[in-house]
Amino acid sequence: MISTPWEAASPLYKKLVVASMSLSAVGIVLAIVGSSADRPTLMYTAVGIILAGLLTHIAGLMVRGRDVRAYRKDNPPAPQPPARK
Repeated sequence: MISTPWEAASPLYKKLVVASMSLSAVGIVLAIVGSSADRPTLMYTAVGIILAGLLTHIAGLMVRGRDVRAYRKDNPPAPQPPARK
């Protein structure tokens, strides 16, 4: 039995999660640097990078949902005993 969802995740999902977190972190750092250096173009670029990280995160959620649906299709739940009254 697999103990964590990360171990059961597909390689594509793992890559998307790491890419999403990396893009978001770079965007946040650039936004802070752009704000402290009073560089509006750098701040707007940072917003675009953060948006790319967000879109990558959404793509990862879609891949994870696809993987879960495929897993559930291949492994249906065990029948439950009837409830006692």
